[in-house]
Amino acid sequence: MQSRLDSKAPSGPIETRWDRHRFGMKLVNPANRRKYKIIVVGTGLAGGAGAASLGEMGYNVLSFCYQDSPRRAHSIAAQGGINAAKNYKNDGDSIHRLFYDTVKGGDFRARESNVHRLAELSVNIIDQCVAQGVPFAREYGGLLDNRSFGGAQVSRTFYARGQTGQQLLLGAYQALARQIEAGTVKSFPRTEMLDVIVVDGVARGIVTRDMVSGKVEAHVADAVVLATGGYGNAFFLSTNAIGCNATAVWRAHKKGAFFANPCFTQIHPTCIPAGGDYQSKLTLMSESLRNDGRVWVPKSAGDCGRDPAEIAEKDRDYYLERLYPSFGNLVPRDIASRRAKMVCDEGRGVGTELEGVRRGVYLDFRDSIKRLGEAKIRERYGNLFEMYERITGENPYKTPMRIYPASHYTMGGLWVDYNLMTTIPGCFAAGEANFSDHGANRLGASALMQGLADGYFVLPYVLGNYLASAKLASVDEGHIEVKKAVADVEERIEKLLSIGGERTPDSFHRELGNIIWNNCGMARSAQGLEGALARIPALREEFWQNLKVTGTGESLNQTLEKAGRVADFMELGELMCRDALARDESCGCHYREEHVTEEGEAARNDSEYQYVAAWEHTGDLSKPTLHKEALEFEYVLPVARSYK
Repeated sequence: MQSRLDSKAPSGPIETRWDRHRFGMKLVNPANRRKYKIIVVGTGLAGGAGAASLGEMGYNVLSFCYQDSPRRAHSIAAQGGINAAKNYKNDGDSIHRLFYDTVKGGDFRARESNVHRLAELSVNIIDQCVAQGVPFAREYGGLLDNRSFGGAQVSRTFYARGQTGQQLLLGAYQALARQIEAGTVKSFPRTEMLDVIVVDGVARGIVTRDMVSGKVEAHVADAVVLATGGYGNAFFLSTNAIGCNATAVWRAHKKGAFFANPCFTQIHPTCIPAGGDYQSKLTLMSESLRNDGRVWVPKSAGDCGRDPAEIAEKDRDYYLERLYPSFGNLVPRDIASRRAKMVCDEGRGVGTELEGVRRGVYLDFRDSIKRLGEAKIRERYGNLFEMYERITGENPYKTPMRIYPASHYTMGGLWVDYNLMTTIPGCFAAGEANFSDHGANRLGASALMQGLADGYFVLPYVLGNYLASAKLASVDEGHIEVKKAVADVEERIEKLLSIGGERTPDSFHRELGNIIWNNCGMARSAQGLEGALARIPALREEFWQNLKVTGTGESLNQTLEKAGRVADFMELGELMCRDALARDESCGCHYREEHVTEEGEAARNDSEYQYVAAWEHTGDLSKPTLHKEALEFEYVLPVARSYK
């Protein structure tokens, strides 16, 4: 079984691994590409860029998204920027430094070969996007500007105010739209993937439901790419759009794709705190704000209810600057999040009191406004400040923002080899849907970098290599396995509709999310995880007995859509907790209360846990099989992370 985890990572000098690996790949000549059909699920940066690139090369591409337009994929919500090792600031950046920072920032739980490829490709991404007309911020002289992000001491983040994801997605979308018009890409909006079709052990298509008409149908192809994002909504409250879900990757997992590091989820430190239990999502405030905003709480718990303007400087604790003088407010996300939780647990949080605790810290721009002027701050962050004021009713130019950590991104995902292929031959996973590049913690501004690297520069090579090598039998919609996959989806839909219980999908989702957040969020313990693993199966059993789905399956039915997604979260949530229990160490943001240093930092255990945990579905959710891909470090040797 262990042999099934062949990473196919090349050896030799790391600087030339991708070039040598790429040269050794088989090619499909231009005239033959039109003979192949490729399905790409998801139209965010990875899926949109991948579908556009493959269409431009001449392949026949079927592009699917559940949104009403490909341009509404959740990549549009990314705010702060995209990393690239251009060294435009002449402050010591390089491809090797970006590689080093990413491996270290991920707490040494990522594959070196993948991370170095990402750092190499970062410089090409910026050139590609500038050529597409992406309006990156520029300095006075017209050169592209950079700003700093957490976990780095150089300025390498390219940005477009607080709308970087939107602008990058529009660049990918216009490339995709060009191929749709040219006929190489056929677009299927408002279409949800509900299963992978596997024939003779090879991925040959997907089963979808038209979200308007309710029609269930099969689409066959020569390869399938899943670029469907992460599973952060397992926590219910997250910064993700409400529609973001794990159905595509989870159904692939149940068909044979191993799921890697499911407990590795990123908690973002700068989100607007929850205002009450009525909320269905949280709102991100870009990490870029930590360039000019200072994080603090009152030194005394007695001051937490006071107007912040009345709290004297000597009574403020700028705790990140105090604890981490080298990086200050720009420590990595996992450290900033954990420290915010700690000061709030001490009783020094600010803002609304929920369940007896104030869950918020201040992000204060007073000093930056004095130094730079309000106009400069407005130029850098104006849309973010406006968004904050609309949600909270408070003017952040006059009073400090209140922020608190929230679920944001997932480093876990489908296990893939160096060629982005899952353990199902012919099924690829790109962007946040795979596990490969970030380890136990993602540095800010690296998600957009991975999505576009996979889409524009990796998928075109690895798919060509696969198609040129594979010997694929003819499969059409009448094949027995295709018909069976369609029948299974229809049966599942009917089952959800026929339960006739009393609870809504949202009520189950909220309860599940609370269990996972409280026991498998920033802080974990064996006792808490064992409790969660007892409660989740019981909740899942109630779900299948007491769920209420109104309407029918033959029309638009958002309750039915939500029910199917929550059913998958019910199963994935259990695997997240099982993975966290098996990883008996603190790592990244995954703080096991049993493993803490004297200084309150995460205590990693390299001798026993320096591996990728890849879980195989066995048919019994309580007994998945754990496979381990050992991680070896030749160029960035594991050390205790220090940002002091």
